[in-house]
Amino acid sequence: MTRELEAQRIEHVDLPAMPAARIEERHANSRSGLRMLALNVVGGLAGAAAALGGAAAAAGGSHALGLVLAPVGLVVVVLALLSCRGLTAVAPGQAQVVSLLGKYRGTLRAPGLNWVNPFSVRRAVSTRIRNQETDTIKVNDSDGNPIEMAAVVVWQVEDTAKAVFEVDDFRQFVAIQAETAVRHIASSYPYDARDEDRISLRDSAEEITRTLSAEIAARVAPAGVGIIESRITRLAYAPEIAQVMLQRQQAGAVVAARQRIVEGAVGMVELALDRLAEHDVVELDEERKAAMVSNLLVVLCGDRGTQPVVNTGSLYQ
Repeated sequence: MTRELEAQRIEHVDLPAMPAARIEERHANSRSGLRMLALNVVGGLAGAAAALGGAAAAAGGSHALGLVLAPVGLVVVVLALLSCRGLTAVAPGQAQVVSLLGKYRGTLRAPGLNWVNPFSVRRAVSTRIRNQETDTIKVNDSDGNPIEMAAVVVWQVEDTAKAVFEVDDFRQFVAIQAETAVRHIASSYPYDARDEDRISLRDSAEEITRTLSAEIAARVAPAGVGIIESRITRLAYAPEIAQVMLQRQQAGAVVAARQRIVEGAVGMVELALDRLAEHDVVELDEERKAAMVSNLLVVLCGDRGTQPVVNTGSLYQ
């Protein structure tokens, strides 16, 4: 399989089938918090004044007026205090999820002071960008070799309703699903392709990163979480086989280097023979050509300095 076909397979990797969301975020009905605060303050002061006035009227002999003003003033004060419970402050990078009598009523995202039904329940949800680093996990790659792998995930809450009502704890949900995705990716590809034309964890960082991000995004979508980026932070063989794999990598590097040296030496020998024949410097028979090729290859491919033997006689001596 060519790398292009392998890349297409990564783009169309089978993603986990997660349940569809039963609720989606919508804007909550609210009023200006500053306006309602001013109204509550004025109402509370007016109610207190009415209650005090009624008490004074009753003490002065106007019992009927006192019986009317005092209860009305107390009721106004109580209503003003109760209305103040509906004041909700929304900080930048935060949202307030509003529910009433067990039903979702909407989300407040605009920063500032808002007023909602005072009997509603509000839950603050951070919409800031967060980092989630998985623990270093030990898992077997597709070739069965034990490896250690860890990743960091950058995520953000996009749908506050799903984050609150679709999962128990969206932070823990993201952490577990991110680790699950890392384990799945690590076991789906080999650590090293060993010069084969296929995707590997070590040699195909961009392709693996795209696949990892796509799988994590699919897993955390029911929680209303969007994945901004994910990166592998640690990738290594497990300690029990690290030394053996290092020796294998070193042997592969030595073989590759020797191959380059031999290819260069053969080219130099061919060039030397062609130049000798072109300029008619010396005429060599096949046996002497073979001896010359052997000597040149020893000199060019040897890993140590050679000790030349100087022939002071004839060419065939």
